[in-house]
Amino acid sequence: MKSAFVLLTFLAVSQGIMRIPMKRGKSVRQQLEERGLLEEYRRRFPHNPAAEFLPRDEQSLVPMTFDPDTTYYGEIGIGTPPQIFTVLFDTGSSDLWVPSVSCTSSACDKHSKFNSSASSTFQAGTKTFHISYYSGYTSGNTGYELIKIGNLFVEHQIFGITETEAGFLDFVPWDGILGLAFPGLSSEGGTPLFNNLWNQGKIDQYMFSMYLSSSVEGSMLILGGEDSSYYTGTLQWIPLYKATNYWDIEMQSITINGNTVACSGGCVASVDSGTSLIIGPGKDINNINGWLGASSDPTGEATVSCGVTSYLPEIVFNINGYNFALPPSAYVIKSASGCRTGFASGSWILGEVFMRQFYTAFDVGSNRVGFAQAV
Repeated sequence: MKSAFVLLTFLAVSQGIMRIPMKRGKSVRQQLEERGLLEEYRRRFPHNPAAEFLPRDEQSLVPMTFDPDTTYYGEIGIGTPPQIFTVLFDTGSSDLWVPSVSCTSSACDKHSKFNSSASSTFQAGTKTFHISYYSGYTSGNTGYELIKIGNLFVEHQIFGITETEAGFLDFVPWDGILGLAFPGLSSEGGTPLFNNLWNQGKIDQYMFSMYLSSSVEGSMLILGGEDSSYYTGTLQWIPLYKATNYWDIEMQSITINGNTVACSGGCVASVDSGTSLIIGPGKDINNINGWLGASSDPTGEATVSCGVTSYLPEIVFNINGYNFALPPSAYVIKSASGCRTGFASGSWILGEVFMRQFYTAFDVGSNRVGFAQAV
């Protein structure tokens, strides 16, 4: 896996942007289904993606949850010489953390671990690092390091080095998380890595973008701008909704065959690369699934017959006057156990199911999000 990333780093800097290859690996769900452990893990680690976006005064936890379907990750290097880690590039959080060689949890044993004594540029932090998740926690210490991302280097970057991790991280296909939301969300109390890239003059535009491919290879995080080779037409820009720490936008409605089926009268959604599905209030999601003829399986997931997928309708998201249509090939998820819809209950989140269909640009400087039809 690492050799594939190394081979792709020749895509480094061109036209003022840095391309970071991402891999679509085998999801936790796939691994657990293969081992017959999915139902056990569902009981132990409930999935509540909406909790991540509650106002902070309503949170007793920093709620990253066990999402069994997230699959995209890329490589970074930490320290001198660089120690290589795969990380989830998460637009729903703001911290960077990876496991430490001192980690005592079994989850750490399955991932790369950072050795501070092997780096000549490591500086210990004064703060401990503890994030309580809905499904568990990670804790450890903070430090400052030289971070390599593509061919760019971020100096004196604060990051967390975990010494204990929750069991739900056993099967995730990445080692740690690199948050791409706003500084106010940082649990470590520092400046997020992308903001430091800009502050240190390493990128030309205060913007990053993502292309999520349906294939194993080909996905890309673009730092410092956007790349029109990954989409058709033009980017349609949507201003951020109010001044939050998340990538929140306002939607006007969701329709099927011209009928409003959800988000009637408008709603606010977070654009989150760390969530696999499209999430919405239970009443709206049940209505969407009802229009699709879906039925609930014993776990509460909405299933459809794989044989009727091509006959299902488009689902149209009206956002800032633009119509973004999801075909059934985008919102029906096939697995070893059958076909299910890519919708689940919670507060509105546009996750991987939406972002695979639409190339997404995150313009920090102008407080806006752009969507265009992905190639």
